[in-house]
Amino acid sequence: MEKFDVTIIGSGPGGYVCAIRCAQLGLKTALIEKYSTLGGTCLNVGCIPSKAWLEASEHYHRLVHDFPKFGVTFENPAVDIAQMHGRVKAVVEEIINGVSFLMKKNKVMVYQGTGTIKDKNTVKITQESGTQTIESANIVIATGSKPSSLPNVALDKERIISSTEALSLTEIPKHMIVIGGGVIGVELGSVFNRLGAKVTVVEYMDTLIGAMDLALGKELQRSLRKQGIEFLLQHKVTEVIRTGEEVTVTAQALESKEEISLTGDYCLMAVGRRPYTTDLGLENIGIGTDGKGMIPVNEQLQTAVPGIYAIGDVIKGAMLAHKASEEGVFVAETIAGQRPLINYNLIPSIVYTAPEVAGVGATEEQLREQSIAYKVGSFPFKANARAKISMDTDGFIKVLASAQTDEILGVHMLGPRIADTYIEAVVAMEYRASAEDIARMSHGHPTFSESFKEACLAATGGRAIHM
Repeated sequence: MEKFDVTIIGSGPGGYVCAIRCAQLGLKTALIEKYSTLGGTCLNVGCIPSKAWLEASEHYHRLVHDFPKFGVTFENPAVDIAQMHGRVKAVVEEIINGVSFLMKKNKVMVYQGTGTIKDKNTVKITQESGTQTIESANIVIATGSKPSSLPNVALDKERIISSTEALSLTEIPKHMIVIGGGVIGVELGSVFNRLGAKVTVVEYMDTLIGAMDLALGKELQRSLRKQGIEFLLQHKVTEVIRTGEEVTVTAQALESKEEISLTGDYCLMAVGRRPYTTDLGLENIGIGTDGKGMIPVNEQLQTAVPGIYAIGDVIKGAMLAHKASEEGVFVAETIAGQRPLINYNLIPSIVYTAPEVAGVGATEEQLREQSIAYKVGSFPFKANARAKISMDTDGFIKVLASAQTDEILGVHMLGPRIADTYIEAVVAMEYRASAEDIARMSHGHPTFSESFKEACLAATGGRAIHM
């Protein structure tokens, strides 16, 4: 029986990053993946392909709607869905192959099969050719999550689909009905809206991206509505029926109780994800799950069984690839005897629509709930020179700072290139900067980042220069 210091079940951004860090620390490491390729949901059917589709659809949308205003014209621009698919597939394969290379480079032993925990130091691997068992001093559960549906709605994976099937469509829907206005719903709704589909989003709450600052959801809805997406907020889906190649969705308004019926050729269920813990053998070692199916862990991300850890989507917290990666490093270093730290307050949330959205730290709603005195500074991109140049003027940057100390408590952004420029806010908050600190820093002109400086100026006594 092969023996390892650490065995990781699941090769997504949490699992494979954990494996690399374990190997770097001199631990003999095994990685078990039940699918034929490494990378988990994120690389195969989640983050990477969805962002590749978002990028492709944004290029097409700008070609049709914005490029002529720049003096760049094309005759009869069209979508080649097969070519788009081909490029997405190529990107995914390149990144997956990169992960496989990293496993070999770091001498991580990779097993293809389903890992089941027999006891606290033994894992059975079920493969097509049979089974084998390995011994491990430590085990890390990193099996991720899978799409959820509503209790009364069954996915047929043809017309009533999840994000997995949506990313594999070979035609542009005529009318896609999206149930759920969270990150997955607005991102994939944006893709198909840009490519020419009619898109209707049905959301139970009164705002989009409800886990983020409410101002972001309102502004995102306004921007996406301008692009042609229709929204039915505060509506409860009561029935989804497929008839041939059509899907009918019935929803009821929460306040008026009025029912509305929508008919489309596809219905995308985007109501979240649930932890994947099937066939792990948790019952063999006395590990249970909570009401949401998540595995309870302590501050060291260790389960109730010493030496068995869990990271990523199977434990509490936001289901984010970068959170899982940080937890993978944390567990590796913990096993190696180090004392790492994760500041969960500074793990950002990002939405890759156009405009992009990001938030880090506390929201206004959270500060009010906690009775924390704060100041607000906001600056719109319509007053930013670079945004005017690039025709990306939707959105704003909002800074929340302590009323007593001026320390930045939260930053919420919606606008151009936000997924990359938000990192200045994370660095500032990691070093506990004040709004005044950022306001005193020179930002290049013209750049989108100037809006962050201006928002900080606005938070320190209404000193914004260009508003």
